[in-house]
Amino acid sequence: MFVGETGVRRIVARTAELLKASPGGDVRAAGGIDLPTLQKYINFWYSISLDLFGGEVSSNAAEFFAAGLKGRAQERRFEDHVALEGVYRMAVPEGDTLVEKDVPLRNAMNEVLRDAYVDDNQRGVDMWNRTLAEAGIETRLTLPSRRFNRQVGVFAHWPCTPEGTPVSAAEWARRRDEWLPSASDRAFIASLMKPVLERGRIAGWIAPPLKGINGQPFDFEYVRD
Repeated sequence: MFVGETGVRRIVARTAELLKASPGGDVRAAGGIDLPTLQKYINFWYSISLDLFGGEVSSNAAEFFAAGLKGRAQERRFEDHVALEGVYRMAVPEGDTLVEKDVPLRNAMNEVLRDAYVDDNQRGVDMWNRTLAEAGIETRLTLPSRRFNRQVGVFAHWPCTPEGTPVSAAEWARRRDEWLPSASDRAFIASLMKPVLERGRIAGWIAPPLKGINGQPFDFEYVRD
């Protein structure tokens, strides 16, 4: 997570620089990645990563936990390592509404792990927003609802906005490119991916690191003929 957090922070820092320096704040024209596009990619990568934890209610998760093949984040913090008792209260969709249900804790282990992952992601977003605040930029990046753009679990194919508000399938299709990277967004990002090989230079869409490897300056000659 650290590598991703710091890497994206450098992109956010560069975007903030270009927002203030470019006429009209046209970051794309200046060769940077604008905040709306960054938000779309956050929406995309975060939502598909949530799917990797599996379904919210899972007998497989219960069996793997019982066999010692699955554990909670920092399991040592918990006093009860068998989780035979207790429930996890979660909201599940029924039609266009959400209903609160109590799920046996073992069966909810995927969701327990997802909670920890959500917290880790929020810390990263908070870091990026501090970078924006320090640069005097009012816009803030956000994590979408954990119900958004899900393909696995109880929210699979349950269309909703990044805020978690249910919408029709037609509305979702109409606004998809507003919330997730469009073909033109991906083409623009691909157009920026050009090598910069000169020592002391870096791509225009990312800020240089605060320091180099082992504290060396950014333009240190790491490789010599």
